[in-house]
Amino acid sequence: MKNKILFTLLAMAAGSLLAADSGPKDELIAAAKKLAQQGYSWKTTLEMGNFSNVSEGKADKDGLVQLTVTFNDNTTQAFLKGEKGAVKLQDQDWQSLADLASANSGQRGPGRFMGGMFRTYKAPAAQVEELVGKTQEIRKDGDTYAADLTEAGAKSQLTMGGRRGGANAPEPSNAKGSIRISLKDGLVSKYELRVQGTMTFNGEDRDINRTTTIEIKDVGKTKLEVPDDAKNKMS
Repeated sequence: MKNKILFTLLAMAAGSLLAADSGPKDELIAAAKKLAQQGYSWKTTLEMGNFSNVSEGKADKDGLVQLTVTFNDNTTQAFLKGEKGAVKLQDQDWQSLADLASANSGQRGPGRFMGGMFRTYKAPAAQVEELVGKTQEIRKDGDTYAADLTEAGAKSQLTMGGRRGGANAPEPSNAKGSIRISLKDGLVSKYELRVQGTMTFNGEDRDINRTTTIEIKDVGKTKLEVPDDAKNKMS
């Protein structure tokens, strides 16, 4: 009996130590992983200067992502999973990511931009995990968490994963960023990413100030249906 009591006390003490070691960063990563295990939908609002854009997305627990992006009355649809994807530009047939890259090689335009964006796209749950790893000290107030990004983290978000002009292009300067994440029932429910800095386009420096807001909805209720033509391009 004494051994059982001692074992119980030791287990309780170990649990208390683990709980004490769990900080805001661990809580956010756990909330993001928990969200990724369920189907969910989201709305993304992007604001940059006079430009604003709203897109919709869905994801299932197996990593399949559906995106609907509208820009200047043109709607682009995409299904993505891992390195594979199918994209449908306005008034065009479904094509694979490889087809899209090949068709727009060396050209500027929506096709090339969308192809680059879709190849590096991460669903909100995965993006939160990544962003948490790029933060400085995380401040917690109830179910809301806020932190500044590291300089390297802010630069990576300004370039959206890559620099125009390739690896030899100038890095962003004066890069700053912050993130604010809200949880509900232990899941990520909303987050706002702000980044600013100076980037060089065609030899000209431009100041960038971008805010991206993602609102999560329909957790556990979202289902995806992939059209046959899109499935064929993802295989």
